[in-house]
Amino acid sequence: MITTLEFDSVREKINLAWTTAWKRFFRPETNLFYDWLSSYEPGYELAHLPTAEEVKRQYPNPCGWGTGMEDSMITAGTVLSMICDRYAVTEEEFLKEHANAVFKGMVLCAEVHGTPGFIARSVCLEDRKSIYINSSRDQYTHYVYGLWKFFFSPLCDKSQKTKICKILTDIAAFMERTVIPENNNTFLRQDGVPCPVTVCKMWENDPHEAARLPMIYAAAWKISNDEHWREQYLKYARRAAEQSVQLWCRPYLAYALLQMQCSLELLVEADDENPEIVELYKKAMNHAAERATYNAMKTLEDYGKYDLTMLCPDWRKRPLGKIVDYPAPMWENYLPVLMCQREGGEAALVQMMAPGFTLSELQLEILKKLIMQSDYNKFSNYGLHYLQAAYWKACRQQYKLI
Repeated sequence: MITTLEFDSVREKINLAWTTAWKRFFRPETNLFYDWLSSYEPGYELAHLPTAEEVKRQYPNPCGWGTGMEDSMITAGTVLSMICDRYAVTEEEFLKEHANAVFKGMVLCAEVHGTPGFIARSVCLEDRKSIYINSSRDQYTHYVYGLWKFFFSPLCDKSQKTKICKILTDIAAFMERTVIPENNNTFLRQDGVPCPVTVCKMWENDPHEAARLPMIYAAAWKISNDEHWREQYLKYARRAAEQSVQLWCRPYLAYALLQMQCSLELLVEADDENPEIVELYKKAMNHAAERATYNAMKTLEDYGKYDLTMLCPDWRKRPLGKIVDYPAPMWENYLPVLMCQREGGEAALVQMMAPGFTLSELQLEILKKLIMQSDYNKFSNYGLHYLQAAYWKACRQQYKLI
């Protein structure tokens, strides 16, 4: 059953979010979206980004945490899959150009450093080549998901399909070589050194992370038709499925549930041989959707608590704390704003990705309010990508949004 709700002027608000994203967050020099703004003055929005010299000495940390260039591949996968949804609804020809631009940025992060299979978080805007050498499981999850959705969309041409196949098999080979018990099931940094933080751990993880490694092998298998990757996928599939249905009862952050959905949706689409395992994937996805109801309702409440026009402070002016073993700038006052502005869109996506899960009138009303209450002329972080993605997925699933 399709639930409907009339949204006055929602499309206009979403179009403004689109314009803001491409004008303020995207840079054609690298074809990348950067994470947040430190100014609303034209030309100075991204003045805080690390210099080439800072990146080359891996300052302030090898992940680029806190600098504004730590999550470009998470955003790229989100935006590319969103463009695929939007094109399915509108068939707007200009979307091909935008999809191509995002794809070029994703290729850059796979190739600029010369290590096949390693996906950099982002690339320095100043020199267009320097990277932070520590990637993460989160980057790979959205990266592979975005390429998967693009590959099977009418937006992707033959040459791009060939490139995607090469990138995905390189990633799979990189994981097979490095994600081993001797490395604590953690892939290596770009410099070949073991990653000291848990963000690179791909197996023996918590339930919402259990399917990340088999997701990569399944994508490589189905797109390359190489039986080796099918065998690798099957080594992990059943255990990943059984772990995924064991989500905790305590609340999750919406980004963790969304990444779980990305891995499981890909596996549901890829695995046409193991129906019992696929049913477990679907069950886990619905468990995630149920939990995301909390995130959506909490976000609506939080929207009234914070100054949502707040800018992110320049990280160089913030004290350095520590995240695990890495020093990182601390900006406690801004973090709740960022999380609040991203959680609502992420929560709606989590729900709509679950097979057979229908958004209630209440959940639709929450999504509407989050979209309509946001001031996209003064929106300083990547949360605006998730609201757009939720809107276009809702349209694609035939929720009536006007």
